[in-house]
Amino acid sequence: MTMARSEHTATLLPNGKVLILGGVTNAIFADSADAYPPSAELYDPVAGTFAATGSMSRGRYGCTATLLPSGKVLILGGGEIEAYANAELYDPATAAFAQAGYMISARESHTATLLTNGKVLIAGGWGDSGPLVSAELFDPMAGASTPTGTMSAARYGHVAVALTDGKVLVVGGTGPPGSVSAEIYDPATGSFSATANMTTARDDETATLLANGTVLIAGGAGAPIASAEIFDPRTKTFAATASMTWPVWWSSATRLADGTVLFAGGEGSDGNSVFDSAEIYLPNTRTFTATGSMTAARLGHDATLLADGRVLVTGGDDASGMLASAELYE
Repeated sequence: MTMARSEHTATLLPNGKVLILGGVTNAIFADSADAYPPSAELYDPVAGTFAATGSMSRGRYGCTATLLPSGKVLILGGGEIEAYANAELYDPATAAFAQAGYMISARESHTATLLTNGKVLIAGGWGDSGPLVSAELFDPMAGASTPTGTMSAARYGHVAVALTDGKVLVVGGTGPPGSVSAEIYDPATGSFSATANMTTARDDETATLLANGTVLIAGGAGAPIASAEIFDPRTKTFAATASMTWPVWWSSATRLADGTVLFAGGEGSDGNSVFDSAEIYLPNTRTFTATGSMTAARLGHDATLLADGRVLVTGGDDASGMLASAELYE
């Protein structure tokens, strides 16, 4: 990449390129804006190169980037030293960012999920006074948010998945009892309702919608864990599936074109090990199997499924510093 980044976002655009922005640079992680880049870059899969594109108005760590039906990308929240409430839009046609309004609450480490009505559900995160229980709906056309239902638990570092029926599953995260609890947001009623708890408490886990409409939840922390489980929207319950081959958090999970899920990298249970290994989850047999290792150990990286079926893995941290390197999974 044009610079080292960890905990950034990577968004596949309609033209097949990947927009990479935000995160933390090689600067020492400290209360300094120099550690957080406002710059963005584009990966071109045809040329196999990265090139700078427009910069955001400020650096952002813990932000979200959501592809809208218009083809633009909505960037919400995040922060440098404190959380932001403002939003920006990236327009691929002009390769530029523009201000796009404000959320009700400043947030970072929240989730942002595109709904079928074109609005974006923003849930939880870390705010000025700690973990947030609130949620809001951001309307990209109006450039403004409206309140919506409140979650049952304050959460940050959680995950949210749009289900096939248009509802949104929110699971795990930090902020007790958030780490084991789960709930579903219903856009028709604007409210959250509790589901059964997960089998294991998790934060910074992965959650992947499978082809049959169930959701695979794997890994995460407290201490990194290897277990995985399946959420069934029909019964609103979780059931254990096979465990991964290693306890891990801050890994990536990417559903491939054939419906299997690629897991790559992450941090191990001793807090110092960073993995270059990778494995595949096979939904038909509910098992994990090893696949080729990455060229570099990484945590806090991003993995993006490209239009040609390959997976672009960018940046991250190898425990000695942030990485500028990238690689492709074939």
